Amino acid sequence: MSVVIVGGNERMERQYADLCKEYSCKAKVFTKIKGSMRNIGNPDLIVLFTNTVSHKMLHSLECKTKGQDIKIARCHSSSMSALKNVLDTCIGGVAGV
Repeated sequence: MSVVIVGGNERMERQYADLCKEYSCKAKVFTKIKGSMRNIGNPDLIVLFTNTVSHKMLHSLECKTKGQDIKIARCHSSSMSALKNVLDTCIGGVAGV
């Protein structure tokens, strides 16, 4: 399963990816708008940390995913426990299994 995380804290990019790996997910993390954001691919889940995502990033993401069947989870907090809750809810299962 592939996950794209948009927003969040720059210093936690690695921790976000590591947590997704515990759930057997491949993760791409975009904390800032970058030229590489156009390469989000076709993920199974997009996690939006709404507190730290800019309107420009949100608009760019909506344009890229328009018309695709991608599950989008919005979360106000960008903490590790918030991401863990989203992964538990959307993917299910227990980390490490």
